[in-house]
Amino acid sequence: MMLIMEDRYVMNNQKDLIKLSLPNKPEYVSVVRLTLSSIASRMGFDIEKIEDLKVAVSEACSNAITHGANAEEGNFDVEFLVYEEKIDILVYDKGKGFLVNQIEEPNVHNLKEGGLGVFIIKSLMDNVEFLQNKGKGTVIKMTKYVGDDFNEKYSQ
Repeated sequence: MMLIMEDRYVMNNQKDLIKLSLPNKPEYVSVVRLTLSSIASRMGFDIEKIEDLKVAVSEACSNAITHGANAEEGNFDVEFLVYEEKIDILVYDKGKGFLVNQIEEPNVHNLKEGGLGVFIIKSLMDNVEFLQNKGKGTVIKMTKYVGDDFNEKYSQ
């Protein structure tokens, strides 16, 4: 496991960058959850939003572990970009990628195991992007704003 912390400046807004590189093993998802919980608490997120963040990041990490290349031998990476008003969480896998628009809406009358992760993530986060890293896997970028006025400020 590797933890790297860096300070960077983007468009005159300071942000902290925290990077994790973890073995493709489910037991390391808790490291990501604990790191995120600590960061979010320091930023001023309330307990309900912290729990939402932890569920969303757990789903993204589980997908990275399950669908990443060399599942048992490789790593998955997580980056936390910390701003004053929001946190961006990027989860990288090294799998073959997927087309998010080909994921079917879940049938609530006939639920099956698996397949709900993307919908859970989208329902808990303020913004979610799926980025294809040609031949190098998928990046899930999740954004959560600290304040309750996200819809008023950013949905225009």
